[in-house]
Amino acid sequence: MQGVSILFDTQNLLRLFDGLVISTEISFISIFISIIGGLVFGVLMSMKNKFIYFILKICLEIVRIMPQIVWLFLFYFGVSKAFDIHISAFTASLIVFSLWGIFEMMDIVRGAITSIPKHQFESAASLGLSKFQIYSHVIIPLATRRLVPGAVNLLSRMIKTTSIVVLIGVVEVVKVGQQIIERNVFTNPMAPFWIYTLIFFLYFAICYPVSKLSKKLEEKWS
Repeated sequence: MQGVSILFDTQNLLRLFDGLVISTEISFISIFISIIGGLVFGVLMSMKNKFIYFILKICLEIVRIMPQIVWLFLFYFGVSKAFDIHISAFTASLIVFSLWGIFEMMDIVRGAITSIPKHQFESAASLGLSKFQIYSHVIIPLATRRLVPGAVNLLSRMIKTTSIVVLIGVVEVVKVGQQIIERNVFTNPMAPFWIYTLIFFLYFAICYPVSKLSKKLEEKWS
């Protein structure tokens, strides 16, 4: 098969795996921040405070309506220029993916909490527990089983979406692939096919197990 030798270049493979590590780093750090922030805002959103609910709902819609690439450009090019501060491409990516994840996770948490039967709240309140104790000892543990599948699914979406960070210069797996192709395309016209095929399988190898895990957890805990 013409040009397949490019895949057996050890240096190319190592660079691609290094790029994949950067993609997964952005995803896993962002999902960790998202779970913490999403739990806090999700609990706030589920409380019967119309003002807080309204503000958080607006934030959620703004984050959902605007494409992630617009947020990346806004933070990397806009905020850094407006406030005369240096934001690295990696940091801008973490900020954007964490914000996106926090508000997506917030909605997952809110949905999980509001799906818990009212008698659970009433039973906990009848025992004399404070609102904080009700949420920390009763509601959050009950909601966790419903949260985990959504959190795992969000992680899968994040891993796939990290490919857009190439547009602000993050040297992740797609960017590395482009660099390898540019260096070899004249001597190996099939380089784009083989490199992007390998990148496809690298993403598949990570996202497919995560997706299957999400479905398994959803079937088991729903």
